[in-house]
Amino acid sequence: MSPFFSNKRLIVLLVSLIILVALIGYSMRDRQRTFWPEQFLRDTVGWFQSVLYKPAHFAAGFFENVEDMAHVYEQNKVLKSHLSRFGEMSQELMRLRQRNEQLEKMLEKTKDADLADYTVIQANIIARSPDEWNKQIIINKGSQDGVKVNNAVITNDGLIGKIDSVNPFSSTVQLISDLNRTNLISAVVRGKENNIYGMVAGYNVKKEALLYKFIPHDAEIKKGQTVTTSGLGGVFPSGLIIGTVQEVTPDPQGLTKIAYLKPAADLYDIYDVMVVDREARTPPKEEDDR
Repeated sequence: MSPFFSNKRLIVLLVSLIILVALIGYSMRDRQRTFWPEQFLRDTVGWFQSVLYKPAHFAAGFFENVEDMAHVYEQNKVLKSHLSRFGEMSQELMRLRQRNEQLEKMLEKTKDADLADYTVIQANIIARSPDEWNKQIIINKGSQDGVKVNNAVITNDGLIGKIDSVNPFSSTVQLISDLNRTNLISAVVRGKENNIYGMVAGYNVKKEALLYKFIPHDAEIKKGQTVTTSGLGGVFPSGLIIGTVQEVTPDPQGLTKIAYLKPAADLYDIYDVMVVDREARTPPKEEDDR
């Protein structure tokens, strides 16, 4: 190759570098107008950037949304578990509060003057059959705890039944709503001038009411009056609340009256009970002072 062409290439390279440096320096100057090649180059680059930016931004946003959805799903699972646990804890707290209130009422009940002379045994229900819901329940106290057959069983609100059978560590309670013919309770409505005696015998399932029978036809018994045990039947202590009068009708023969009683105790929701022994407590023997 001849030296002329070598020098020519070198001269072209130098001129190109000088022009490039001049253009760079010129482009770096503060100016308001640009040449059309520069404008074309900038617009072309900007257009390609805008074309590429949208799908790239969409793809990046899509993956970010997927990741956010995964985080939201995990947080939702955690919140649901906390919410479920909170509901369980709320129900448990409500149950414990109700239980505490019942126990406090039972403690106050044992101090009542009507029960002061009797032995009172606190117990809990441990079994209740759906088939015999209105007939009987089983409690966790038996003969080892002093429970006896025919002991009255009450709640804070009133009488619910009597002990039907006793095992060493459990007992069966016959409820006052049992339809057995032998399930009789001698009862009385106490008045200022006279008392109205009768028998609580039977239960009206539709009205959810006890039947207070054998009321004298001329007896003045009114709605809202309280019916209690009379103590004359030889089983229940006197003064235990059975229920309140809701309705009074003549019996089919017309010789006596029948009253429908709303039970004082909730016979459906029973948990804590008290067994009341009719036999009075034996006072402690006093030692002779010497």
